[in-house]
Amino acid sequence: MDSPVNNILKSLLYFEKSPSTSIYIQIAQQIINAIQRGYLAEGTVLPGTRKFGALLSINRNTAVAVYEELASQGWVEVIANKGTFILKPEKKTAAIKGASQGLDQLNAYPKTAGFPFQPSINLASTEEFSGCKYVVNDGQPDLRLHPTHQFSRLYSASMKRVSLVSKWNQTQEQSYTTFSTALSNYLNATRGFHIKPDNIVSTRSTEMSLYIVSQLLLQKGDVVLVGHLSHYKSNMIFQQAGANIITIPVDSYGIDVDFIEQNFAKKSIRCVYVCAHRQYPTTVSLSAERRLKLLKLAKSYGFAIIEDDFDYDFQFDGSAKVPMATADGQGVVIYLGRLGQSFFPSFQIGFVVAPENIINEAKNYLQLLDKKGDLIQKQILQELITEGEIQRLIKKNITVYKQRRDFLCDCLQRYFNAYAMWRVPEGGLAVWLRFQPSISLVKLAEKAKENNLFLPKTILYQNKDICAIRLGFGHLNLDEIECVIKILKFSFNGVLQEV
Repeated sequence: MDSPVNNILKSLLYFEKSPSTSIYIQIAQQIINAIQRGYLAEGTVLPGTRKFGALLSINRNTAVAVYEELASQGWVEVIANKGTFILKPEKKTAAIKGASQGLDQLNAYPKTAGFPFQPSINLASTEEFSGCKYVVNDGQPDLRLHPTHQFSRLYSASMKRVSLVSKWNQTQEQSYTTFSTALSNYLNATRGFHIKPDNIVSTRSTEMSLYIVSQLLLQKGDVVLVGHLSHYKSNMIFQQAGANIITIPVDSYGIDVDFIEQNFAKKSIRCVYVCAHRQYPTTVSLSAERRLKLLKLAKSYGFAIIEDDFDYDFQFDGSAKVPMATADGQGVVIYLGRLGQSFFPSFQIGFVVAPENIINEAKNYLQLLDKKGDLIQKQILQELITEGEIQRLIKKNITVYKQRRDFLCDCLQRYFNAYAMWRVPEGGLAVWLRFQPSISLVKLAEKAKENNLFLPKTILYQNKDICAIRLGFGHLNLDEIECVIKILKFSFNGVLQEV
């Protein structure tokens, strides 16, 4: 005859084969629930693993795993040659009572600090939220294209490696050299560099890379030159470092390098920020002639060039331009890049390529911000690089994005031919769309929102000379692109009728 404990277990425990939760976890959670609800009292002896396995028709190894899980959480005590006994974990944390406050004040966490601090207007969030069905961004990739199953296998395999713990516990710099070597070799092969691991440091993102670089380069009042209309996130980082941001003209050949020589004295500029492939937000490319002149000017004027290659992986027509940093023999360029732009953000990294002494200082900052980084992420990316898989995935996604770019331009031709101008970008995931006649973009965004399309303020550019939006298309499939353009045209017509 079954004991009362066995009867309770048979009546309460239920499990099913699930791809997301192991059987032993399901059973352990239900036993914990039975203890919490008082069905299994403290001191109750659970059946042995063989009997427990037979009782639930599970393998004995699974029964052992259940008891080990319960013991690790403190719900049972396993005594050799005696059995497994139910425990009730004691509440370890005692409540702290405030002597001078009412109980009603202790039931909610305070909304404001009880001490002064310095808020930063430069870092005020630019994020906007909307419940619209369609959202346009400034040119982000489509996370639906991420090879989820392939990365799940890679992540699981990396987690199981014994070497992972030893790498984490290792304090020497050698723990990073395998990934750094693979990354530097990859950049040498794909972007024309001739660098060693000492010339590179990886970070969580290009924004983190730029933040570290700005801390190294800038002091309060230093002059930073950026293109007229430039990346708002970069400007926020420069402003937070105390820089004096001055804009310089941008035409169809990129930033006007002659303007720098004509309007600034030597030693008056700390750094110039440029986009390696396509100027943000207008998508124009810096010409080869201006690249060479900027390098010479940096040497003679004594300023640094920050070269941000934020969309290298998305080159559709022709070959990607080699970075200015590859032609830098004077050590004046700091190159910022990103690896894995087509992947889910958890598998993307930023990196900095610079002279060795700059990298050493950057690593010192990184020791404070993110000492080890994500070792599993680096291990996966290293394997993708070594096996050549990362190039295959990039090419596969480029085919999809190029199709989307061409379809977007076809839609613009059908719906906006008489009302806007644009150029088909050679790469990147956004189109610079200029409206004619000029309209209120704020009103356009309001009309679009009424029709289930969200246009964030960060993609709207308007002054007396410009009426344009940076129209990102990478995250939209073909059906979504056509719906977005139809809504945009309908909203545009609505604003025109009000003029």
